[in-house]
Amino acid sequence: MAERFGAHLLSVDSMQVYRGMDIGTAKPSVAVRTAIPHHMIDVVEPSAEYDVVSFQSDARAALAAAGPDQRVIIAGGSGLHFRAVVDPLTFAPTDPNIRTDLEQSLDPASRRAMLLKADESVEAVLDISNDRRVVRALEVWKLTGQTPTERAASEEAQKVRSYAAMMPHVSIGVDAGDRAHERADARFDHMLEAGLMAEVEGLADSLSRVAYQAVGYKELLEAVRGETPLALAADQAKRATLGLIKRQRTYFRRDPRVEWMTWQDDATQRIDAVTASIERKTAWTS
Repeated sequence: MAERFGAHLLSVDSMQVYRGMDIGTAKPSVAVRTAIPHHMIDVVEPSAEYDVVSFQSDARAALAAAGPDQRVIIAGGSGLHFRAVVDPLTFAPTDPNIRTDLEQSLDPASRRAMLLKADESVEAVLDISNDRRVVRALEVWKLTGQTPTERAASEEAQKVRSYAAMMPHVSIGVDAGDRAHERADARFDHMLEAGLMAEVEGLADSLSRVAYQAVGYKELLEAVRGETPLALAADQAKRATLGLIKRQRTYFRRDPRVEWMTWQDDATQRIDAVTASIERKTAWTS
């Protein structure tokens, strides 16, 4: 598609930003990246704590540098990173000291109680059974004085909920449907054959907290350390991959701008179908 449109490619894969995490993130080959300009791949070392705020800034800068007349295909599975580029998302400040204090000084039940005391209506806007989100909400409240309910009622939040984009774009989703399980398992087996285990072993001592969470790496690290047999770790990684697919599908299905089409094994037919959809939409050419 990039060749057809003379387009650049911008990855919104949250883990392809890390150098050295090549096989497990299915990065395009060096030859492909040489032939077609790619952005947001190999941005930082795997030891870096590279969050979505940094990604948003760098990705938007890359789009600006490409120029207003340059077509760019945004590709990848991280819904938050995609929306951080095309939508008016802003992110509340963070403070690792506050977060650490919340995590170490209170148990999950106490954290939920603290949040409910600060914001009696919080359950209408936040899943308080998710402790990670509770910690984040408390952190933001302590830093800004804003409760989750107050943040959800802001004009900016309403624009985000209504999927009001800050830049015109065409969204196409290609879904493998019932074949997702089969394709995901085959893809992971191919990664193992290509040397993923050696890649994980080489990165074992240098992964940041964020990079460590990458599906496949996290599971195989247990095998590298001798904590889990390789066959079991690979099976766990495949299950984690399917869980990620389910979450990605759910996230993108909520976006009314996405036009969905079914996966076709024939690459030419698949690209023809996506291209035809893009050409029908005036946002691409306006």
